[in-house]
Amino acid sequence: MKSYIYTHTGSLDETENQGIAYQARKELHKALRKILVTSAKIFRSPFSGPFSTVDVEDHECSVWLLLRQSREDCREARLQAVQDLSQAHHWHDYQYRVVAQAADLRTLIGLARSKETDLRFFLPPPPLPALKEDSSLEEELRQLLSLLPQTELDECAQYFTSLALSESGQSLAAQKGGLWCFGGNGLPYAESFGEVPSATVEMFCLEAIIRHSEIPTHCDQIEANGGLQLLQRLYQMHRNCPKVQRNILRIVGNMALNERLHGAIAGSGWVSILAEAMKSPHIMEASHAARSLANLDRETVQEKYQDGVYVLHPQYRSSQPIKADVLFIHGLMGAAFKTWRQQDPEQMAPQVWEDEASYTTCWPKSWLAADCPALRIISVEYDTSLSDWRARCPMDRKSIAFRSSELLNKLRAAGVGDRPVIWVSHSMGGLLVKKMLLEASNKPELRAVTDNTRGIIFYSVPHHGSHLAEYSVNVRYLLFPSLEVKELRKDSPALKTLHDDFLEFARDRKFQVLNFVETLPTYIGSMIKLHVVPPESANLGIGDLILVDVNHLDICKPKEKDAFLYQRTLQFIRDTLAKDLEN
Repeated sequence: MKSYIYTHTGSLDETENQGIAYQARKELHKALRKILVTSAKIFRSPFSGPFSTVDVEDHECSVWLLLRQSREDCREARLQAVQDLSQAHHWHDYQYRVVAQAADLRTLIGLARSKETDLRFFLPPPPLPALKEDSSLEEELRQLLSLLPQTELDECAQYFTSLALSESGQSLAAQKGGLWCFGGNGLPYAESFGEVPSATVEMFCLEAIIRHSEIPTHCDQIEANGGLQLLQRLYQMHRNCPKVQRNILRIVGNMALNERLHGAIAGSGWVSILAEAMKSPHIMEASHAARSLANLDRETVQEKYQDGVYVLHPQYRSSQPIKADVLFIHGLMGAAFKTWRQQDPEQMAPQVWEDEASYTTCWPKSWLAADCPALRIISVEYDTSLSDWRARCPMDRKSIAFRSSELLNKLRAAGVGDRPVIWVSHSMGGLLVKKMLLEASNKPELRAVTDNTRGIIFYSVPHHGSHLAEYSVNVRYLLFPSLEVKELRKDSPALKTLHDDFLEFARDRKFQVLNFVETLPTYIGSMIKLHVVPPESANLGIGDLILVDVNHLDICKPKEKDAFLYQRTLQFIRDTLAKDLEN
């Protein structure tokens, strides 16, 4: 092991070497020499050997002892060493740097996933290679895409790749004209026919690379062609653009699913970036970083979290035993985080939204995790659209059956079914839950998911169809309803079959059911006022049915922690899992 000491150069004039600065420099050099001697002896000697001959202070020994312990064959010893390192808060800067340089990858990832870890344990990322002469970041991204294989790609990956490689930023923005729908609320709303958010080539490149990163062999090519460094440059340039950063973290998280790339990810400096992002006050940024680090952490995590599967709790390593899972499944045009935010007060200053203490952007993360720390809380995200006109990918026409199968496989890879489960769903998400449970019950390798399901909460789920589908079909010349919307029609054969099959399945099971339903209409833009899911459609036929005086968007967004919506949800979870949480 080599160690380097960098000091400022001093004057050779002896008359200048008699002051306090000179004496301090001498003492510093003596201390550093002592540390180097200690480290050499410790790493050459057995861990249990005596250190009485080492002339060094006790607190200096602890650094190297913990480093040695972190490399022990005994897993429990390694975990204890990481925990002890993470609790070191009063060391000198150089001691943190010693660990940063000497620790192995397993230890650094463990520190990144420890809540109290000092960020000085992580070295800054290495310098990035310079861009090629007369080349821009946009051109570098295009070059990376052009070098990736075109095999095994679905239609949407081909679509985004084609756009990124062949179109200019201006033409992309022009293509995105027309009716623009905003997601994240459970339903979109129309802003206008003329105002269009700016779309950039960079964003389309990232969309394409995300799709490529879902294919293991393509991840190898992304790394081999300098993709990790290029993505890091883009991440640093867009510190004020959370959406760009989240997409980049999605790619890194996908690549981290491949253990052979862990060394490359760490070597390019991503562990330090992820460790810092984990401490972000913004739940979405922290959760994306947490997913990437969990996929890197093979010491304490057996599960693998594929794209769109986010653990909201616990995001750090913890001694708290996890006894059950609660899964959150959003609905049409929803999102893994924003669907489950606190209800937006009408008069709220924008800066208040940044303060999780007074307003939470994700109540399962902020409230439920604190009230039930023994739960693993997972939220999933998948793309949906109200209209084929506004779909992010025009080729992405997926049925409820297709999406449920896709989600079920991702959740099983995340270990869902290994412990008791409660499902929490909003709108179309409830239909996906029903379809997933039916599919799992028919496949022996997935049957653990149904066997361990203890309960389901439905927030305004259109078991018998939605007025939204009827409205959209009647004005198809305006909205061009997507496949998901068409499946929500009241006369949909698929919806009726799903309902009948699920009732028959549920009657043979002992899980609990709780149904919430809206009583107020929802405003979609300034022109449309609609009661999206009436009580008769939200009535599953089993379990309690509770009417709440809110609209479709707010049925899953409590006003505050003491509000009935949250407290009744919390009560259901605690009562349903009472025996499991006691064990």
